[in-house]
Amino acid sequence: MAVAFHNLNSASGLKKLDEYLLTRSYISGYQASKDDITVYSSLAKVPSAEYVNASRWYNHIDALLRISGVSGEGAGVTVEGSALITEEAVATPPAADAKASVAEVEDDDDDVDLFGEETEEEKKAAEERAAAVKASGKKKESGKSSVLLDVKPWDDETDMKKLEEAVRSVHLEGLTYGASKLVPVGYGIKKLQIMLTIVDDLVSVDDLIENYLTVEPINEYVQSCDIVAFNKICK
Repeated sequence: MAVAFHNLNSASGLKKLDEYLLTRSYISGYQASKDDITVYSSLAKVPSAEYVNASRWYNHIDALLRISGVSGEGAGVTVEGSALITEEAVATPPAADAKASVAEVEDDDDDVDLFGEETEEEKKAAEERAAAVKASGKKKESGKSSVLLDVKPWDDETDMKKLEEAVRSVHLEGLTYGASKLVPVGYGIKKLQIMLTIVDDLVSVDDLIENYLTVEPINEYVQSCDIVAFNKICK
């Protein structure tokens, strides 16, 4: 079923896109498609951090286009009130740029002696670089992921406001909470769906669930947690 978006570069348009992507990884279906390219092309820039779901999706599609492209046909999407960039312009870099990149690589190859011995100057430079990195104490920035989590209560008498407060009370380095909503599951029972952003090297979602969200005192409200969606956020 085709979906329509309006004025994606406005606050109202971005809000609708962000809400639409709360429970979806792609615009349509279960893989990246031409629908994603259409919406991606309509955005003037990456959505701000305020729109966590749209930002996560945009960075993911951007990475796919850079690495391998997008081949899925999609279900059809309409975007009104936004200036579109053609699909070919997004998916294919300009020929001049491609030739320049190849030329740069070839020039670099000419300067590298793969079989030559390392000179004393090169050894000294390498040692100085290693010492500088060690002294700075800086670590390579870790990747991030966005996670959509289902949090289920014990029954229909569970106070869902207190349940959400209990979940958000868990503070870990590298863990950030995003938007949330209550979703009916039947018999008067609702579950909490909440978006998380994690630093991959610092937070394990399995550990978060097992050691924080389903133990005392939070298990007074939380029966179980399930990962609905897990997507890498590419920088």
